Amino acid sequence: MTREELIKRIKETAYLEGDFILRSGKRSKYYLDKYLFETCPDILKALGKEFAKRVSSDVTLIAGAELGGVALAAATAMETSKNWIIVRNSKKDYGTGKLIEGVLKSGDVVLLVEDIATTGGQVLEAAKVITETGAKIKKIVAVIDRKQGAEENITKAGYEFESILTKNDLGIKD
Repeated sequence: MTREELIKRIKETAYLEGDFILRSGKRSKYYLDKYLFETCPDILKALGKEFAKRVSSDVTLIAGAELGGVALAAATAMETSKNWIIVRNSKKDYGTGKLIEGVLKSGDVVLLVEDIATTGGQVLEAAKVITETGAKIKKIVAVIDRKQGAEENITKAGYEFESILTKNDLGIKD
């Protein structure tokens, strides 16, 4: 799928207009429903390829935060043949009670994938969980940057940030 086709598919699949409250608490006239595009195999496969282009030779692991980053991390892992982990939002109170599902070792170099970046709050929480184990975040890459502070917040926290697309690429005006 070309970049133009990916942009078209994501916009026609997941762009909604209305009055929405975002995770950040901000109001928006539009919403990008990540689950609508992440559940389309053609889009998910194309995104796996896009994330894989951002995996440098020193990256040992792919990570995605629950829930939106899970399918993206899996698609990227399948494209790169690298292992991947899930970073939970909170510890489960049964079973193993882990915050990280999969194997993360001290010294791992991690590509952390994200769906929609608004302020970067959720992905920064996931990055903190990962780095507390002694692993290093190589880069945080989002599918879409809404251009509402995520890049600034993520880089201010000391991480490299990149997005595959921005709201501008999708032709979205606030």
